[in-house]
Amino acid sequence: MKRRRNFWGHQLIAEFMGTALMIIFGVGVHCSSVLKGTKYRGSGHIFAITTWGFGISIALFIFGNVCINPAMVLAQCLLGNLAWSAFIPYSIAEVLGGVVGSVIVWIMYADHFKASTDEISPITIRNLFCTAPAVRNLPRNFFVELFDTFIFISGILAISEIKTPGIVPIGVGLLVWAIGMGLGGPTGFAMNLARDMGPRIAHAILPIANKADSDWQYGIIVPGIAPFVGAACAAWFMHGFFGIN
Repeated sequence: MKRRRNFWGHQLIAEFMGTALMIIFGVGVHCSSVLKGTKYRGSGHIFAITTWGFGISIALFIFGNVCINPAMVLAQCLLGNLAWSAFIPYSIAEVLGGVVGSVIVWIMYADHFKASTDEISPITIRNLFCTAPAVRNLPRNFFVELFDTFIFISGILAISEIKTPGIVPIGVGLLVWAIGMGLGGPTGFAMNLARDMGPRIAHAILPIANKADSDWQYGIIVPGIAPFVGAACAAWFMHGFFGIN
């Protein structure tokens, strides 16, 4: 029983820290490319998407067999690789990792947030933390996030079948890079409740001057719910069509 508790504790901490590190890279690159006075301001979306991909690869290299995404936790539960009792604890650990990672980035860029108060709109500041649609159309935005997540989870499950050491972190990073470039334009490709909700919570609680509301309607409906639907479809498809567990 003690060993089981130790495993659970270790895995939950790994999910927390892995998600936090992913968010540090991801929210960090948005701050780096947007906020006033940073060295890489204006670097653009290719810079940001590439950093997201590399950042996820690094998190997976460091923390190993982690989900860092409640949608992936759901897929693993549906496939029988995780007990259903893991779903809520893993997801909470990941969301909390998203919150803490965002707070760390805010501390690092605090001077730049202050310098940007009168120059950058409150909406843009919010979008440094969480995703937003280019055109707000909730049914279509929902479908985009569902489909992006379907491709994402299906791709990870396929990549994980290759047993070459080190291929999974590299492959997942390339997958994120490709989805971001090809499918990320409409919604910002959250594909992950923890990626969006954790930073959105941080945005809500941090003392950021002149900030917009945190747009919970969008956050809950689109990046909150759609990734779970996409992940469930991916798990059923990959198991039914390819026999992947």
